Amino acid sequence: MSFRYAIIGSGRQGTAAAYDLARFGDAESIVMSDYSLAAADAGSVRVNSLAGRDVARPAQLDAADSDAVIRFLRDARAQVFISGVPYKHNLALAHCAIRAKASMCDFGGKTDMAREQLALDAQARAAGITLIPDCGQVPGLGTSLCAYAISLFDEPRDVIMYDGGIPLEPTPPWNYLLTFNMGGLTNEYFGTTVFIRDGKPIEVNCFQEYELVDFPAPIGKLEAFTTAGGTSTMPWTYAGKLRRLENKTVRWLGHHAQWKAFNDAGLLGLEPVVVQGEKVIPREVLHALLEPQIRAMPGARDLVIIRILANGKHQGKEAEVTVDLFDRYDQSTGFTAMERTTGWHAAIMAGFIARGEVPLGGVPVELAVAPVRFVEELARRGLHVKSNWSA
Repeated sequence: MSFRYAIIGSGRQGTAAAYDLARFGDAESIVMSDYSLAAADAGSVRVNSLAGRDVARPAQLDAADSDAVIRFLRDARAQVFISGVPYKHNLALAHCAIRAKASMCDFGGKTDMAREQLALDAQARAAGITLIPDCGQVPGLGTSLCAYAISLFDEPRDVIMYDGGIPLEPTPPWNYLLTFNMGGLTNEYFGTTVFIRDGKPIEVNCFQEYELVDFPAPIGKLEAFTTAGGTSTMPWTYAGKLRRLENKTVRWLGHHAQWKAFNDAGLLGLEPVVVQGEKVIPREVLHALLEPQIRAMPGARDLVIIRILANGKHQGKEAEVTVDLFDRYDQSTGFTAMERTTGWHAAIMAGFIARGEVPLGGVPVELAVAPVRFVEELARRGLHVKSNWSA
């Protein structure tokens, strides 16, 4: 059986998702849309070339025009679509999905919005569709791997996730590569995140609880600190079921100090300030100045790290497990590790939906499918999860 997919936002991660659907999603067709028709065309040409068949075609679409989105989904006869546009569009797109009766995954990044999408559960079920927000690298892939780590225990207790996308070869002064939307990065660095402690959800500010973490050579020592949104909906799903759930972002040394200084200076703020009589938004100034310096150029080599430390009772005994997934830039396809781990996670979820493996309604990533099924799909793509036990 083959399926009809659509992509809204055919940039880096959207193109990676379309490629995965072409390879592993039993795709009959993939309509790749973007505000820029040139971007949609470039993405579809690339996907068709890599897939070795004409499965993708381009379309121009303004994701902010709900009526146009609905027409697009109906014209494409899309059974499932992936939103690759900035998170601010995703709630409106979820309403479009319901009206068009097309299931939806997105790259998320804003927990409050993901919860609003999940609250559309009854409407989605009535429309016969599934909504899975907050797919991607983290939240998304990390969420699924946390669920996998939890499933390994008879009585899970604590789950700590470290994750991040970093350059394989850091270059001063920033030692960082921007491999996704700049607004997504600054969104992660602003406000609070939600953990579980003593079985209950609690809010924690960004840039807190700094520590150094050792990884296998040649990575070595990285810094880790709190950022927003990585735990997604898990604190509410696992409240009362876990004692502790946490997530920290990992970076090369020095990143935390730089970005905490930006935050402390107000440069991540969204409230306008007056400069020489003109209102400006600090975050937009930071984007304009810094993005050109850290944006990943074609061929830039990166590394994605996801490490989960979990403990509890396993086969009647106290045990600890380390679940690792590391990925690198792929020279054969030209996809960065961030594109692969972000786009492919959403595509895997879209494939599960298309094949009828996910319930109808609003479904959080951690409850979408049996964790072992997800790990099997990763292995099909050459992404291998390693689990190391200790008593």
